[in-house]
Amino acid sequence: MEGSQKTNTGLKVGLGILLVLFLGTAFYASKLYTDNKETEKTLVAEKQQVMNDLSNMTKLYDDAIAESEIKNQDLIDARDRIQGLMDSLKVSQNSVNSLWRYKKKFLALQEEMEELLEENDRLKIENEYLATSLDSTQLQLAERTMFTDSLLVQNTELANVVKDAAALQTVGLKGMGVIERSSGKQIPTERARRSDKIKVCFTVPKNTLTEAGDKELYVQVIDPKNNVLGSNNQVQFEDQVLNYSLISHFNYENRNLNICEYVSQPEDSKFEKGRYQINVFNDKEMISSSEFTLK
Repeated sequence: MEGSQKTNTGLKVGLGILLVLFLGTAFYASKLYTDNKETEKTLVAEKQQVMNDLSNMTKLYDDAIAESEIKNQDLIDARDRIQGLMDSLKVSQNSVNSLWRYKKKFLALQEEMEELLEENDRLKIENEYLATSLDSTQLQLAERTMFTDSLLVQNTELANVVKDAAALQTVGLKGMGVIERSSGKQIPTERARRSDKIKVCFTVPKNTLTEAGDKELYVQVIDPKNNVLGSNNQVQFEDQVLNYSLISHFNYENRNLNICEYVSQPEDSKFEKGRYQINVFNDKEMISSSEFTLK
């Protein structure tokens, strides 16, 4: 009888231990399942974010390719590499190692994209400069016109003609946005949000009738919202008031002189997208005008 009681007691203890082990195993399995689900959910969300970033990069390439008049194979190849990476990512496993590899590839492609877009902007600006190669002919025509005018002056008209012919003129007026590196290097760009300054360049042609010495011209840069950028100071000419962005000071030596001036960003803001108007004044007289667009 006593032996039977001991056996029952041992059996109960064994069953109790098995029950504890079973409950512990069930709890661990449940927790492991929950953790795996959370991890999978996080990986799926991060994978989707990488897909979205790659898609945005593809759109930037599409815009750059569409804006370029000349086919840029480097941009097309880079866009195709991104599309291939997206296709591969779609069918990839949701694992930490796999996602990390794709993130590293995305960062490399992002760095490549910035360099390619800067190079594309530079090439577009250079192409525009090539289109203005006729400026040299305009310089020659301006010099001949001044010379011809000096031969035609007669009697009482002489003083007025000489005065007009002696006034400084400008040709080849051009404006653009530029990115300014910390090293001082400047990169032309057509993108408003990436422009640090607006660069205005023109040539003062040779004029033998103009007295050499220190000269000044007023430069006016007007943004798409009709605001005068830069200092936006005023100067009074009899009954006329001129708002200008800057005064270009230079020493004139009776020969062709190339000049470039800069207008910084508006305070606490970026340049607006749209058409910009550039005007150059000699006193109150506008002597040249041009326009350009930032996208």
